[in-house]
Amino acid sequence: METHISCLFPEILAMIFSYLDVRDKGRVAQVCTAWRDASYHKSVWRGVEAKLHLRRANPSLFPSLQARGIRRVQILSLRRSLSYVIQGMPNIESLNLSGCYNLTDNGLGHAFVQEIPSLRVLNLSLCKQITDSSLGRIAQYLKNLEVLELGGCSNITNTGLLLIAWGLHRLKSLNLRSCRHVSDVGIGHLAGMTRSAAEGCLNLEYLTLQDCQKLTDLSLKHISKGLTKLKVLNLSFCGGISDAGMIHLSHMTSLWSLNLRSCDNISDTGIMHLAMGTLRLSGLDVSFCDKIGDQSLAYIAQGLYQLKSLSLCSCHISDDGINRMVRQMHELRTLNIGQCVRITDKGLELIADHLTQLTGIDLYGCTKITKRGLERITQLPCLKVLNLGLWQMTESEKVR
Repeated sequence: METHISCLFPEILAMIFSYLDVRDKGRVAQVCTAWRDASYHKSVWRGVEAKLHLRRANPSLFPSLQARGIRRVQILSLRRSLSYVIQGMPNIESLNLSGCYNLTDNGLGHAFVQEIPSLRVLNLSLCKQITDSSLGRIAQYLKNLEVLELGGCSNITNTGLLLIAWGLHRLKSLNLRSCRHVSDVGIGHLAGMTRSAAEGCLNLEYLTLQDCQKLTDLSLKHISKGLTKLKVLNLSFCGGISDAGMIHLSHMTSLWSLNLRSCDNISDTGIMHLAMGTLRLSGLDVSFCDKIGDQSLAYIAQGLYQLKSLSLCSCHISDDGINRMVRQMHELRTLNIGQCVRITDKGLELIADHLTQLTGIDLYGCTKITKRGLERITQLPCLKVLNLGLWQMTESEKVR
């Protein structure tokens, strides 16, 4: 006896539909009444983020999203009031407004007029008109917020960080990329250094301070004292931090990823400080730190040998540095040494002989390597990605 798909129970159809991409989920809802009903089961849409252009009134939009259990929304263009979204989705969990250039403090103020306990994630990246005033609203009404993205919000100041430190005690992830007015004082607020005014965001696990040019080593001291749960710290392009600041970070036992990319004042001495501490880093990026040389690789081998990912692009390292490092780095999976122009086939042979667990390596711009060195690298048993430039040699394209 043959069974047609129309005979399947709605629960089985819903299970099948849950594997479809978002566009196809919408398409199957148009096939027939039975498929429409099955496709509206909340399990089909679990974890889906609705991407919306808010241009004109659509009375059925938010009831439709709620019926499907969708609680995550990205606004691609904002031609209507933000309060239209908040009123339509009172149980919203995630709101992504990144790139909504016309969003203002006034518009956000009209939307956040009462507590929204369900909202956990708010992305305001590149909302360039947003100022500290909006952060006051957020701190007052979004007490359960865990992720706040403010990258490119260049009008945010230390006062805004004080408001965050006062109201958002559950915050786990904060992105302040290119917030040019933020200084050591603001980081002190986040780290609870001004307890009389604000408790701080002491549960932070992910902090991005990329391109915050006013930060100095004092910020790192604040972070090491107050943000003891921090797991990921991005300090790339922070030209004001130096080797001395690494002393403060060297005993942050929860930290497993540190990005120092293009921090011009970090040298071999800074790596020494990190290696002599109690860090258990899994990932380290010191690419384009032109004061990093072979001695850093020796320090890494001595004290940071548990690294799984190491980026050294454009650093002044040579085959000698590779030789001093590879025998201790048994956990290393990803090695980025692009534009390290002193690396030759000898360095690649050392990597091939000792870093047998590598799954990816970047050799873009290594002008002194030849086919002989590449042949040795491609014999690595776990290698999946070999980057030689604008294209990548994948596992199926290995040199034989």
